[in-house]
Amino acid sequence: MPKMKTDRGAAKRIKVTGTGRLRRRKAFRSHLLEKKSSVRTRRLGRESDFAPGDARQVRRMLGR
Repeated sequence: MPKMKTDRGAAKRIKVTGTGRLRRRKAFRSHLLEKKSSVRTRRLGRESDFAPGDARQVRRMLGR
């Protein structure tokens, strides 16, 4: 059976922590920031975890 290929697009966007948690950036932080409140933009700037249902698929994309 051939090796699993890593999804390179996913690998560039997702970080795996030392304990194995998957971290991602939040959406809606790229432009039109003037109309969004500073509280909202700060919150969107933080990394977050994947939902448990998505994490399984993401791990597979990363070849883990």
